[in-house]
Amino acid sequence: MTGVEMNVFLSKKTILPAMTGLLLLTGGCVGSFDPQTDMTSPVAPRVQELVDAHRQYPRWADFPATPTDLPQPAQIAANVGALNADSSRLATQVAGIDWTMDSDPTAFVESIQQRFDPARMAPIGAQTPQEVEAFAEALRRRAAAPPPIDRPRP
Repeated sequence: MTGVEMNVFLSKKTILPAMTGLLLLTGGCVGSFDPQTDMTSPVAPRVQELVDAHRQYPRWADFPATPTDLPQPAQIAANVGALNADSSRLATQVAGIDWTMDSDPTAFVESIQQRFDPARMAPIGAQTPQEVEAFAEALRRRAAAPPPIDRPRP
């Protein structure tokens, strides 16, 4: 007869050993929550002094006081209203600008193309192997280091 047929799941069988193992593993950490200073150490008095001084820290008295110079809600509402008025005034000014992009897009593209040399903008076409080698040789010549500078020796 299997465990399922007996209505006993594996988790029911293993929960007690698992919890026991977990408690044994964490039981070793109990002493680390209340560390003691080694009094034979030369810095032990200073360490204990620092620990005792900060045992009650932080206290509410150490936190800054509530600010008193905050603007009143009426002042904040007035500032928001001024910002909204400035925003609508700016939107009116932007609407009054005569935008040049409202014209025909094809005419705009043609005007841009007239400003640039299309031969320089064209991708490199098919080249012969000799042209590629000549280009590579020109790049190698450009990449060569300059001759060393003669320096006087002391």
